[in-house]
Amino acid sequence: MSNDKKIKIGEVGIYDARQLGIPRMLILGIQHTFAMFGATVLVPILTGLDVSTTLLMAGLGTLLFHLITKGKVPAFLGSSFAFLGGYSAVAPRLADGAANTEMLPYACGGVLVAGFVYVVMSALISVFGIRRIMRFFPPVVTGPIIISIGLILAPSAITNASENWLLAFIALAVIVICNIWGKGMIKIVPILIGIVVSYIVAIFMGEVNFEAISSSQVFAMAPLSLPKFSFSAVVTIMPIALATMMEHIGDMAAISATTGKNYLNDPGLHRTLLGDGLATSLSALGGGPANTTYGENTGVLALTKVYDPRVMRIAALVAIILSFFPKFGAAIETVPSAIIGGVSFMLYGMISAIGIRNVVENKVDFTQSRNLIIAAVILVSALGFNSIGGITFQVGYFTINLSGLAIAAIAGIVL
Repeated sequence: MSNDKKIKIGEVGIYDARQLGIPRMLILGIQHTFAMFGATVLVPILTGLDVSTTLLMAGLGTLLFHLITKGKVPAFLGSSFAFLGGYSAVAPRLADGAANTEMLPYACGGVLVAGFVYVVMSALISVFGIRRIMRFFPPVVTGPIIISIGLILAPSAITNASENWLLAFIALAVIVICNIWGKGMIKIVPILIGIVVSYIVAIFMGEVNFEAISSSQVFAMAPLSLPKFSFSAVVTIMPIALATMMEHIGDMAAISATTGKNYLNDPGLHRTLLGDGLATSLSALGGGPANTTYGENTGVLALTKVYDPRVMRIAALVAIILSFFPKFGAAIETVPSAIIGGVSFMLYGMISAIGIRNVVENKVDFTQSRNLIIAAVILVSALGFNSIGGITFQVGYFTINLSGLAIAAIAGIVL
């Protein structure tokens, strides 16, 4: 691209994807696929669900989300970590570490019902209006929540990077160099270039294990399985939706702050919640994990400044295609975790930086004790409770687990 044409939205510069053309948009979509892949496949690895099914449902769920949100929100929906506690409670792995195939369908049944909790909340917002809901989410609340999202993710970046600091540093350095001094397409696909360059270095260092590629099939249909239902599984998993809806609002606020567009108003929080909930139910219907909007991809948006939702839909199609080619998925899995750590180092930091920018641009006055207290409680709640796995308590027959981010959101709303 000889000239970097931009459209200005407020003070946020974005590249017009129409100027990029289809080939470049395909590369951008693949870049988003790399960003989401590690976290998305980690959930089925931890729970015993199928990786190919997970990729298929992430792609289909993202496309469904875009359909419901009128194709306006640049979001990718991948596997949700918030439901891991529910899976471990309903379908814990067997003594030998094997997947609990007998109980996993019941866990999926609980996730399917949890998705419909989003639908109910969406209907309530449609009836009572977004203004009545969003007045509880002023910038002094949303800003620290966005900051917390990045800081909560940060330890995983350090953990992965510590596997090989040299590879992590190479990936990070290439991303920084390409983004700051790169021209044209190099400037807007720094993550993809960073992964490729560091991956080549990793091969020469002997850090890449190709066994998974040789042992996997070239082509295979993703296995689908229908959910089953039990009262205990439903009441264990369904309340988790109350916490993840709070996280959803934080993610939407982060994407809005990144792009300079208020997606909570247009297409509306009721549509984004509906899309997220139905994507989760659809995934569970086919035997996949719960879906959620991904902070990793928000970090890519902030870095590349390409906000066209069509790029996310391309990433969704790539995920669907990968689900039919286990060998390609296995190839991506060979990327050393240290490289993922180096990439995440940048992306997670970008999310927190977006939160800071959100506070600054909205001129939140921290000379007021009220604003200081709200921000302080949100930050400590999010990071502190997250470090101990949130809090779990019983309400009648219901076991509710609130993540640190959900507790922070609730505390911010109340204050």
